[in-house]
Amino acid sequence: MKTTFTSYGNGKTFTMKNMMNTLLIALGFVTMSCNKSTSYLPPPQNLTPVKTTTTAPPKNFTAADATTAYAAFNKYFYSSSAKLYYSSTAKSSLGAIWTQAIYWDLAMDVYQRTNDPAQMTMINNIYAGAVTQYDNYNWSNATDWFIYDDMMWWVTALARANQLTGNATYLQQSIAGFNHVWAGSYDPVDGGMFWDFQHSGKNACINYPTVIAAVRLYQITKDTTYLAKAKSIYAWAKTNLVNPANGEVADHKIGNGAPGYQDYTYNQGTAIGAAVMLYDVTKDASYITDATAYADYTKNNMCTNGLLPAEGDFNEQGVMKSIFAQYIMMLINDGGQKQYLTWVQQNANTGWQNRDAARNLTYRDYSVACPTGDIQSYEGSSVVTFMQICPPSN
Repeated sequence: MKTTFTSYGNGKTFTMKNMMNTLLIALGFVTMSCNKSTSYLPPPQNLTPVKTTTTAPPKNFTAADATTAYAAFNKYFYSSSAKLYYSSTAKSSLGAIWTQAIYWDLAMDVYQRTNDPAQMTMINNIYAGAVTQYDNYNWSNATDWFIYDDMMWWVTALARANQLTGNATYLQQSIAGFNHVWAGSYDPVDGGMFWDFQHSGKNACINYPTVIAAVRLYQITKDTTYLAKAKSIYAWAKTNLVNPANGEVADHKIGNGAPGYQDYTYNQGTAIGAAVMLYDVTKDASYITDATAYADYTKNNMCTNGLLPAEGDFNEQGVMKSIFAQYIMMLINDGGQKQYLTWVQQNANTGWQNRDAARNLTYRDYSVACPTGDIQSYEGSSVVTFMQICPPSN
């Protein structure tokens, strides 16, 4: 298990926003990992995982189960007043700013699966909640937005929301956010994107989402400058953040130093997504070759008995597999790589089988029973996401 606290990267919470710059200096830039963590929540009292004893194959989830899982996720985590998601079932605080964009993606997944008009209302409501909570997407607000990758998760989601709904406001917000991040984050000398305002290093969690956002904006606007930026950042990331021997995606790179290889599913996932989206618009098969290398590394080197790693020991890393889910399914569907489908279904089926049956909540560690006490929306999100976008085994 990777470190669950970082004094440098995205160990970010709403209460830590005003402390970030001071902490960076005081702690001497201890580590560069872009893994997300929260140190502000008290440890839960009854989260000891219960190991499953069954050796039988997990029961296949159904479309009805997918609906049940999403309804439960909303019941225990969604705030109908804030129109955003709580950080945990305790409902004592809202989740971290960047994770709300991931939950917005989930809402869009559900709409695409069901075509339910009520779900379109949900999509619009989450946007309205973010408008209120985050200063109407004022990208220059350095209190709400205190790291570049936080912004880019929203930029990608806003572009997708425009593609799905046709709402011009979503596109305007996405373009404004992309331009703001590009102006502050892009390195015109050496290439690549800095993840933080201090320009201390370049991480996968800003570079690959930038590619995804740029391709989406190119698809919408047909402005070729977005495509050129996408290709440029992808080329930099492939050169500087990928082990060409096996498809492992590094977490970060500081200056001219060696890449920092820490394995996270969201980095593997966004690398897959960036490659597949570039393939979609260029038809260059080399991008699919790249994407399959990233997927193969995840499957062969990061899994135990085929199950994805249990990231997120009561911190924001629990949402990482939700991001991976989006892009591995993109590789399967848009990239035509059906060989990964059974593996993905195994993860969804196992995670759903090991749910808390009383609440229908799922957990970050698919191999154990979901704890019955307080759990986070982060760690409860990924199985739900898989179930919305992955077809049931039967």
